[in-house]
Amino acid sequence: MSPDAVPILKVNDLLKRFGGFHALDGLTFHVSPGEILGLVGPNGSGKTTAINVISGLYAPDRGDVVFDGVSVGGMASHKLVHRGINRTFQIPKPFLSLTVRENIAVALAYGRAEATPPSTAELLVDFHLDAVADRPASELNSAQQKMLDLVRALATRPRLLLLDELAAGLNPTELDWIAGRIKTLAKSGMAIIVVEHLMGFIEQITDRVIVMNAGKEIFEGTLAVAVKVPEVIEVFLGGEHAA
Repeated sequence: MSPDAVPILKVNDLLKRFGGFHALDGLTFHVSPGEILGLVGPNGSGKTTAINVISGLYAPDRGDVVFDGVSVGGMASHKLVHRGINRTFQIPKPFLSLTVRENIAVALAYGRAEATPPSTAELLVDFHLDAVADRPASELNSAQQKMLDLVRALATRPRLLLLDELAAGLNPTELDWIAGRIKTLAKSGMAIIVVEHLMGFIEQITDRVIVMNAGKEIFEGTLAVAVKVPEVIEVFLGGEHAA
């Protein structure tokens, strides 16, 4: 990533309420093409809510989401996919009765990315799903379902990819392998936002992190610096997720 890269996503003063609870409370950050940005913080800090707002699952109650120069806050998820934003979920949501190959075909057919999409065969091989390509998604183990969720997102050729706890439940070998794949995607120019609790994984792949607490940003920079900041140590690293 060039240090002079123009951000592809700008999030400004986001507020998201659920009743009287402010899940996001003035969140502001940006991400550039080719950059891997980590969103980290304790449970309830607003990380997944931020992903849900950016991906169109929730509309912001205040603030703006600007993607490639266009305000997209509150735009429907399928329209954002066509613009170049896609995501994975903490709990994968494939079409369980369809085969792996059919799940990818649906994403290719309805994603309608402007760029030429990758081939199904390429995606199956690249993400170790070729051996189970013709099995129903319901028969996959949890790691395979996570890879299928990622592949379905990649089939739409996103320019911004949002990864919500993709690494959770993967073994060390799988973690190293998927870290390499994510870094390769970033090198192609894709902007990536990663929500994750595994600090070793975050340190391995991210260029920069935003540490969140109570819907706000309390730190922006590298994870190596974050672990030395007293406020970060107090609200996050000293708690249940301390490494």
